Amino acid sequence: MSRIDRAYALAQEHYAEYGVDTAAALDALAAYPISIHCWQADDVGGFERPGAALGGGGIQATGNYPGKARNIAEARSDYEKVLSLVPGSHRLNLHASYGEFPQFTERDAIGPEHFEGWIEWAQAQGIALDFNCTCFSHPKADDGYTLASKDAAIREFWIAHVHRCREIAGAMGRAQGSPCIHNLWIPDGAKDITVDRFGHRAHLLESLDACFAQDYPVTEMKDAVESKLFGIGAEWFTAGSHEFYLGYALSRNKLLCFDMGHYHPTESVADKVPAYLQFADELLLHVSRPIRWDSDHVVLLDDPTRDLAHEIVRRRHDKQIHLALDFFDAAINRIGAYVTGIRATQQALLQALLSPEVRLLAHEEAGENFERLALLETAKALPFGAVWDYFCQQQGVPPGAQWIADVRAYEHAVLAKRS
Repeated sequence: MSRIDRAYALAQEHYAEYGVDTAAALDALAAYPISIHCWQADDVGGFERPGAALGGGGIQATGNYPGKARNIAEARSDYEKVLSLVPGSHRLNLHASYGEFPQFTERDAIGPEHFEGWIEWAQAQGIALDFNCTCFSHPKADDGYTLASKDAAIREFWIAHVHRCREIAGAMGRAQGSPCIHNLWIPDGAKDITVDRFGHRAHLLESLDACFAQDYPVTEMKDAVESKLFGIGAEWFTAGSHEFYLGYALSRNKLLCFDMGHYHPTESVADKVPAYLQFADELLLHVSRPIRWDSDHVVLLDDPTRDLAHEIVRRRHDKQIHLALDFFDAAINRIGAYVTGIRATQQALLQALLSPEVRLLAHEEAGENFERLALLETAKALPFGAVWDYFCQQQGVPPGAQWIADVRAYEHAVLAKRS
């Protein structure tokens, strides 16, 4: 018996004393896919044009660490390396600007044919795809408005783009036999005092209804809308605010997307989850780590991530939560950033799955608040790490910190050769 097996056997016995079945927890974790964001590999540049760079929309990838993916072949190589280092079965979340374009194709003219290669690649990898319209880094977004623009021609261009993106998402869902989640986020807003906020939001409402006019089977594609508090250049006014999209999602039967970086630093996204699920059956979460603002740092096993994971695990069984990542750090090895963030998210889920929930709830229902608090603290010291290492071994990926050497070897063999 290996050291990991011995440690797990002891941990299993220890958790059983608190009424926790570690085997059931691992089965649940293995069945929970995370939608891995494509844009960490290339700093959100996309592949519409050679050498394309991120620009506009309140999004900024900072840092210039060498080795970013310069084309789709390099990006796929990076994704495959990441998938080999994380346990479980996952998904890949693509932006519309990451299609295979033999020649430049305007965004209102893209189609499923530009993503056939991605569908084939995903099937070969045994993963499913999710999708996002790309309403930034484009001349028709330079003034800060897309679907909420007062220029009808600008609105029509972006409505056409979303139509095409939903068609692509539907094609992905049909091919993979699993609904493709299509997420819509726009950067619309203004840097300073905006007099007609109502007018911009009225245009946005009208545009969204036009975007979603065509119905798709939920077995193929599901729509989500994502809010934001503010962005760079949109500090005063953001058309797609939380309140706007909350009302839209509930009134139009769309998924609402909570992004952990899109709220005030004192707000708890974890607390929003059980509140929103009183009124809806599904929810999309973007897991990120803001520092002072929506800075999209690599996810860590920190308190906000753990709190969110506990609310995911505690959800009612008839509620479905789709989990995706959203960070892009160009200051460190991008593969290492991916693996760190994915593993941290999974570790948070595992800690939640290993929580002695039955006993905690019994204390709470009995008004035994001291006992509840004490047990919550005691659970933090239970041997979670031994269960995690066993899970990695079980899934055939490096346990502990062993994967760090693999990332370093990949950097020397692959990333360092990218100029």
